[in-house]
Amino acid sequence: MDSQFLKNYKPEKYSLKDKIILVTGAGSGIGKSVSVAYAKHGATVILVSKTIKNLEIVYDEISALGCTEPSIYPLNFKGATQEDFSKLSDSINKEYGRLDGLLNNAAQVGGLRPVKLLEPGEWESLTRVNLHSPFLLTQTCIPLLEKSDDPSILFSIDHKTKAYWGAYGVSKYAQIGLIKILSEELSGEQYIRVNGIDPGPIRTNLRIHNYPGEDPNEMASPDSVTNSYIYFMGKDSAEITGQNIRLQDT
Repeated sequence: MDSQFLKNYKPEKYSLKDKIILVTGAGSGIGKSVSVAYAKHGATVILVSKTIKNLEIVYDEISALGCTEPSIYPLNFKGATQEDFSKLSDSINKEYGRLDGLLNNAAQVGGLRPVKLLEPGEWESLTRVNLHSPFLLTQTCIPLLEKSDDPSILFSIDHKTKAYWGAYGVSKYAQIGLIKILSEELSGEQYIRVNGIDPGPIRTNLRIHNYPGEDPNEMASPDSVTNSYIYFMGKDSAEITGQNIRLQDT
């Protein structure tokens, strides 16, 4: 798929009408902007993040727009267990009976340093947040997605395989492999499309913290990529799976 197509894509006004979509990392940055955009286009959004205050801010913003009331589910991926994700899945099933979309967007960098200086605890923590927890959440949500007429799994990926990106770089690159495997495994009768978006340099706290030499005002805002995220959750991408799209150079 051509990244230029995604940059120019303009969704219809209510292209996500009646969809139930879960967004992780929904409290700030891309997760916040995409959650609001999903709601504007008719979706009911399940907001998942570790900070309740941030989730409440997003909740209030969506409510003020007159959109369908979202749900808040605070969950810290750093310490989350399989039981925690099972409880989340059970809650969604009880409240909505299905899930139409899952956006794995939450991430943690932890600072840049060479592999030889990585503490084992830091490695474990970062790979848990960026890979193990998204795996558990995705696995738990697949039965809910199988109940949808148009299910989609989407990852915010990052091609960070350069020096010093350590556990973050490894775990984000592993997500690309997970997308490939899942897209093949879920391409049968109970079809669920699985894709990834690498948004590139976006003005988020994560980017600003790890690139202190950059001028944040020269970077694109999170709102600039929301249409691409809408595309992969809507019917226009119904036949697209296994894609890992880079919207711009990092």
